[in-house]
Amino acid sequence: MLTRLRPVLRGGVKASLPSLTKTVSPLRGYSSLVASHDSPNLVNLSEAPFLLNSANAALSHPELAGTAAAEGQAKQLNLYQSVNDALKTALETDETAVLFGEDVAFGGVFRCSMDLQERFGADRVFNTPLTEQGLVGFGIGYAAYGSTAIAEVQFADYVFPAFDQIVNEAAKYRARSSSNFDAGGLTIRMPCGVVGHGAMYHSQSGEAFFSHSPGIKVVMPRSPFQAKGLLLASIRSKDPIIFMEPKILYRASAEYVPTEDYELPIGKADVMQEGSDVTIVGYGTQLYHIHAAAKMAEQKLGASVEIIDLRTISPWDRDTVFESVKKTGRCVVTHEAPRTGGIGAEVAAEVQEKCFLHLESPVQRVTGWDTHMSLAFEDLQVPNVTRIFHSIKKAIEY
Repeated sequence: MLTRLRPVLRGGVKASLPSLTKTVSPLRGYSSLVASHDSPNLVNLSEAPFLLNSANAALSHPELAGTAAAEGQAKQLNLYQSVNDALKTALETDETAVLFGEDVAFGGVFRCSMDLQERFGADRVFNTPLTEQGLVGFGIGYAAYGSTAIAEVQFADYVFPAFDQIVNEAAKYRARSSSNFDAGGLTIRMPCGVVGHGAMYHSQSGEAFFSHSPGIKVVMPRSPFQAKGLLLASIRSKDPIIFMEPKILYRASAEYVPTEDYELPIGKADVMQEGSDVTIVGYGTQLYHIHAAAKMAEQKLGASVEIIDLRTISPWDRDTVFESVKKTGRCVVTHEAPRTGGIGAEVAAEVQEKCFLHLESPVQRVTGWDTHMSLAFEDLQVPNVTRIFHSIKKAIEY
């Protein structure tokens, strides 16, 4: 690769841009679908074994037991449609709920709010100026009056101008008023993570920034079924919540989702697959790669892998993780975000503290690299099946 780029770069940046583009573009062979290639890292996000591939599978989901949703119907949705369905349900069932953000009125850049202004009117679904600090500040004020504010930040990469509002206002509102006031009715939605061509400003995973702040909860779904239930639970929560939506999954994966109203528990992890040799902890898009790596480990190592989806990143479900690690004796944790100061570091530290006498090997972390996201090599910068598999192998063979 470097040999191919060297003659292009030798002519200087300005002179070589057309040649550089011509050289690099063919190398960006990233897709959410399987290509005609035998690489184990090309995971088909639309055919993951954990996706609910029938109405019966969705309606009989154990977390719906005893609810009205289990007695209703289900339809196949992708993730952006599921988010849209959840927003529609929230606006229908809560007359104080409003949805706002940049370009929200016409449906949003990912179409998650499509047709909602036409259905609920411009007073409840509306655009804001191009100011993340302003729209989040408005949401805090609206929520402080006891109403439900659903804010959309167009990309997680652009939430940082609102960081002061989130961390110093929304998160502290209840504590600084001795519980007389709060901003618990605030939910901030934002697309996050890699998409294959987002580069530095459209690929970031900033969950660790907000997980460091008391008073804020951080949630990330892995699939359409999870997205609707977790988003409705977040909107109705009594705490401000950062709801992060992996944008590569908006259209890549589809599964059956109940048409009725339902919620999934905030703060409770999901044991997606039981095993006895090693525990893998992850969230969001990484679950698709984890499943593929676990299958490879079963085939090549004869390993029995337990897979845990945190779902709620902060506060994460310590009890479920600790119970699993005490059973398997090994732990691997993975996420797209950079390694240093990431969620994986926190999980690894607490597992070491609470499960030390049960561990058969050091906790393994598989994360993004501590560098900015590359346009051409985005798919090489985040954990893939091979890296996760080798961490499983390392944990087992220690």
